[in-house]
Amino acid sequence: MKIFNRFIQISFLLIFIFITAQAQKKDSVLYIIGIDELDSIKYQTDDVIVTGTRTNQKIIDIPYSVVRIGLSQYKFDKKVSINDVLNVVPGVFMQSRYGNHDVRISIRGFGSRSNTGIRGVRILLDGIPESEPDGQTRIEAIDFNSLGSIEVVKGNSSSLYTNAPGGVVNFISDINFSKSFINQFNEFGSYGLRRNGIKAAIRTDSYGFLNTYTYHNYKGYRPHSEDYWHILNTALESTPGDNTNLQFLGYLATGLIRLPGSLTKEEFEDDPYQAAQREVDWDFRRISKKGRAAVRFDTKFGETLNNEIEVVGYGTIKYFERVARNSYRIFDRYGLGASVKYVNKSNIFEKENTFTIGGDLFYQTGPVSEFNSIGGAKGDELLSYIDETVGNTGLYLLNNFEIYNKQLYFLMSGRFDNVFFEQVNRLLGAQNYARRFEDFTPKFALNYKLFHSIAIYSSFGYSFDSPAGNELDNYPTSSDPGALMNPDLKPQQSTNFEVGVKGNLLNEESNLFTNTLFELTFFNTIVKDEIVPFEVYGNAYFRNSAKTNRRGLELGISSEIFSGFKTTISYTFSDFSYDEYIASSIDVDNQGEIILVDEDFSGNIVPSVPEHNLYFGLEYKHEIIPLVTGFIKGSIQSISGMYVNDANSNKTESYLTLNSTIGLEWIIDNFSLLLSGGVNNITDEVYVGFININSANGRFYEAGEPQTVFASLNFIYQF
Repeated sequence: MKIFNRFIQISFLLIFIFITAQAQKKDSVLYIIGIDELDSIKYQTDDVIVTGTRTNQKIIDIPYSVVRIGLSQYKFDKKVSINDVLNVVPGVFMQSRYGNHDVRISIRGFGSRSNTGIRGVRILLDGIPESEPDGQTRIEAIDFNSLGSIEVVKGNSSSLYTNAPGGVVNFISDINFSKSFINQFNEFGSYGLRRNGIKAAIRTDSYGFLNTYTYHNYKGYRPHSEDYWHILNTALESTPGDNTNLQFLGYLATGLIRLPGSLTKEEFEDDPYQAAQREVDWDFRRISKKGRAAVRFDTKFGETLNNEIEVVGYGTIKYFERVARNSYRIFDRYGLGASVKYVNKSNIFEKENTFTIGGDLFYQTGPVSEFNSIGGAKGDELLSYIDETVGNTGLYLLNNFEIYNKQLYFLMSGRFDNVFFEQVNRLLGAQNYARRFEDFTPKFALNYKLFHSIAIYSSFGYSFDSPAGNELDNYPTSSDPGALMNPDLKPQQSTNFEVGVKGNLLNEESNLFTNTLFELTFFNTIVKDEIVPFEVYGNAYFRNSAKTNRRGLELGISSEIFSGFKTTISYTFSDFSYDEYIASSIDVDNQGEIILVDEDFSGNIVPSVPEHNLYFGLEYKHEIIPLVTGFIKGSIQSISGMYVNDANSNKTESYLTLNSTIGLEWIIDNFSLLLSGGVNNITDEVYVGFININSANGRFYEAGEPQTVFASLNFIYQF
């Protein structure tokens, strides 16, 4: 720990010395920008606004870690899965379970416990929750071809959003285009990858219309892992009056994914890309149909337009089939949601003050029916029929007050959440079970701008994360085995502290290191009653693990070394351990009787989180001849070994992957051609890409993507 503390001190000292040296250069100009077109000649500082923090703010003014990724940053890259795009963000770690969907997203350890779907991180699409009311998320509807930018808010966001202790990821549609265009895109790759689609956008003085359709088909690099999807995203924007904006947003996603399953260590070492026999025999798969329709109204008013009201309403549908051993479950879900927000910007005692108040409501209901499975086919025997209702309501307050000279600001925020579950068992005389979780989570933060473009910040707050619906499944040895929902599982709560420095250095005196964006953050989190998975006879359940301590460091640097040549460095250090953890596990004695065994995991390392996560990339973009631009990029990602369970009985090997991309963009009048291709995992490294945490039968391992080749071809016409 002494070495770790000294490392933090030295890191902050080096950053401060570098900032001071740059600031003292004669006629140096310092600007803050977002992570977007860093190779642009002019920097539009006023346009760098993020919305995932509930108010429109520049990155430099936000007292915690925020990253914004623009479409231009990944337009040449492979864009199949979320980890193809967000792996450059420090503090964010992703594990792709089946090579494409069901990606585990972990921010500062939150989300690492989920063996299916995303937990602990709030996922938004155009600012509207893609996460379900209980906080669990599947991202089938996220299509990178339809997006214009991505915002990542790292760290505790529970004072603004329900079940967001790890942060918020906001995917934003490409609705802010300036000219009408049509883009026909195609992507091909190893193992039968094919993605084709069309993106059409129309812009007039009063309207903007965006429509994107994508067809995805992929056989997968493991047997029994194929998937296909149809994804439609649409957005219509209008300006019915001055300073007023009206949007209609919608999507529809339908498809199928087959599951190859997790392997034992022996199976993985024998053939890491084989499918588990049980998953093949029972044809484990998921069939999904989901859609959403939403309307957003936003208006500004007042003599100086210092007041703003935003109202959002939306409806959702979801049909989901999940096939497992002896089980064929069908989910029908219907949801209604709304949010309202009021923002006032004014002066108090001649100091700037921004006050925000808002509320959210999301209600989802529908039946869950379970049938017997006959080799993966739905049988006629109805095993259970349960009406499920899940909802959350929340009210939040946010106030940002200037303390000193437009440099020092104090932010206060707080949210009250009510998350409720209700289940009615229709096969057992309409037996009713319900659970409710409520809490208030405050947060306090300071932001001090050393210069116009450099700030130091610190925050302290509490977070609250209720169990998800599937985490409430009851198990045989709970205090009430006959209940539908686990009566013993409690929400996890955490105390969060962070301190950091961020900024952007623009050096006009030299042709070297002309533009450097950086951020360094240290965080410390203490989690009480952390929710972790465990297995009983192959079925996954969840329990609380007492007290966890998480310390970490995030460093991100993006610098234009010279014109067109850029480097990106991202490093995350994670020191996560259980301070106190006595776990009861289920075992069978010599007579075949079920017994409970208490195990002390205190001092053990939290599984499925690497201690070191390093990304290093170099890219170069250059105009080869007039109107023809070439692009080349190479990257290295190094991940240290991870424990596979709370007992720390096994650990994966460290791994390193090399990736490369080349591209060519040719512009002829209103027509442009974008051609790109690349190789991922050039050395064909064999590694564990996903850890099935706390598997009782030792099936922890799922292989990461082997060497793959991809190519894309886009035809774009502007009019």
